[in-house]
Amino acid sequence: MNAKADIMEQADAAFAHALAEALDIREHETGDHSKRVACHTLVLAQRFINDPHRLRHIYWGALLHDIGKIGVHDAILLKQDALDEDEWNEMRTHPEKGHRIVAQIPGMEEAAEIILCHEERFDGSGYPRKLSGGQICLGARLFAVIDTLDAITSDRSYRKASSFDQARDEIIRMSGTQFDPLAVQAFLAEETTLREMVAAKCMQSQATAFPSNQYNRSKP
Repeated sequence: MNAKADIMEQADAAFAHALAEALDIREHETGDHSKRVACHTLVLAQRFINDPHRLRHIYWGALLHDIGKIGVHDAILLKQDALDEDEWNEMRTHPEKGHRIVAQIPGMEEAAEIILCHEERFDGSGYPRKLSGGQICLGARLFAVIDTLDAITSDRSYRKASSFDQARDEIIRMSGTQFDPLAVQAFLAEETTLREMVAAKCMQSQATAFPSNQYNRSKP
């Protein structure tokens, strides 16, 4: 890669991280949620994909999965009580809004598709397009497992984090409905690595997928 292309790729990576961090701050997330789920998704993705270019875009798609929430009103996004039907309808627009943002960036088609599909469910009951099975892109199917893992094992304003084992049980229970069984199998195969990463709230898997120093900045 020539120097100019390397500089541009570093700028793209820095911009993607800045967007994700801005959204985490807006949602009052703590502990680098977006970076964490992106790096953990790579642990699963590397079981299926060897191409560093594709892995990079899976990382970016997972990192920016919720960027469309930037277009959701604060009164809905930050509401502590249960959302009503109209509010849920507005919240469910965020995958399409995120896709519209990222799809405008040249070469980010795969990342944009992950963003569009990240709320789909394996059984077809998700949104926005009610895709099922292999209609959902691989990156989104892998991300879905990781997003649930992170949600269950992280503190929220309304509850404390649950254990990895509780998350594991829930992921297994939802195999074939919410989650792709192949993604669940990959999760179980990488359980030791993911368990260590969750315990440390770390992002060390970046180094495996992206050996260049530019992708190691967030390592603890």
